[in-house]
Amino acid sequence: MTRFRSALAPLAIALLGFTAVPQPAWAAPPRPVPTAQEQQVTTAERPAAACGPTVKSTTTDARLTRLFTNYGNDNSRLDDWTGADGTYSLKLPSGEELWVFSDTFLGQVNSDGSRPPVVEEGGTTVFLNNSFAVERNGRLATIHDGTTAKPTAVMPPRDQKHWYWAGDATLAGGVVEVTYQEYERFGTGMWDWRWHRNVVARFAPGRLNRPISVHDLPSAHGISWASGLLKDGGYTYIYGVEDLGSPKYMHIARVKGQSLLGSWEYLKADGVTWSPNEADSARIMDGVANEYSVSKVGSGYVLITHDTTEVLSANIVAYSSCSPFGPFTGKQHVYTTPETSGNIFTYNAHAHPEITGNGLVVSYNVNSFVNTDHYRDVTIYRPRFLNVTFQ
Repeated sequence: MTRFRSALAPLAIALLGFTAVPQPAWAAPPRPVPTAQEQQVTTAERPAAACGPTVKSTTTDARLTRLFTNYGNDNSRLDDWTGADGTYSLKLPSGEELWVFSDTFLGQVNSDGSRPPVVEEGGTTVFLNNSFAVERNGRLATIHDGTTAKPTAVMPPRDQKHWYWAGDATLAGGVVEVTYQEYERFGTGMWDWRWHRNVVARFAPGRLNRPISVHDLPSAHGISWASGLLKDGGYTYIYGVEDLGSPKYMHIARVKGQSLLGSWEYLKADGVTWSPNEADSARIMDGVANEYSVSKVGSGYVLITHDTTEVLSANIVAYSSCSPFGPFTGKQHVYTTPETSGNIFTYNAHAHPEITGNGLVVSYNVNSFVNTDHYRDVTIYRPRFLNVTFQ
């Protein structure tokens, strides 16, 4: 079984809540069912808060869709991006846009819209577990480590049994901080892999192909940090997920200032007090995906996520709040992804508030349960973009 087959398809199934990702043997046991008090705090079906944004309309973002379509199909280089998932973004000090990807295809696109198989299956397509692209003046450039002939991931694995998938990113004192979740393989079966720990890698904006340093993040209680990040009111809020397959629970931490290397504190079950102990981190609500976002919109805050209360859902939904840590209430429909059909599914919608669009820019990922579909049609494994307006 190749690295491609062992990583890409199981990841997508697990992210959608179809099955639980096995936890490390040393991880904390599953948390008990929330108490009645916690359920009252975290219930998301209540009416939206008075200051909460209300979804007005959703349209496709033609500029970003065209940007990634044209770049992915361009064969002027054969060590660059033809498809990926993850799709986080960060405005660099230069004003350029950094795109942060997890599993990534690099190489050639054939004239019929197909791609060669991955190198591990005898083809020429390179498959990396993470990469970057930088958008400069409406043009994209792929960033990887290694060489043109043999590209490697920007966040290298420690060995062949481990790899990193990207979380959200932030800028701290001019240094790029990108969160990653490390996964590990412990057997030969398709499902013999599990989340292992969270880290943050620090990159110099002028040398993004490899990190300056890598630091451990809190990882002792089975929470994957950071599905999303938000700077607000002197804090950086860190949104995580406790992934039991189905359900998936939101957790919230924060750190003073801009850097994730500061002292973390965690939102407790009462929804208003914070603890320096990760064990006190509470289940704030369920129904979030492994990647989601919280953004400031007007005087309120909006949570964007794929709806994981439904199995293999095509629905992107929003919740609103008067604070960056909830409660998030008033579930609203944002968009039903048209790609979802047969083997094709969508997942991990989240917002890009720093990108200019006709509203709040939101991306989502497209994938297939059949690996050969990614060879047959390069358009499948590419992000889609939306503009969401509020009233």
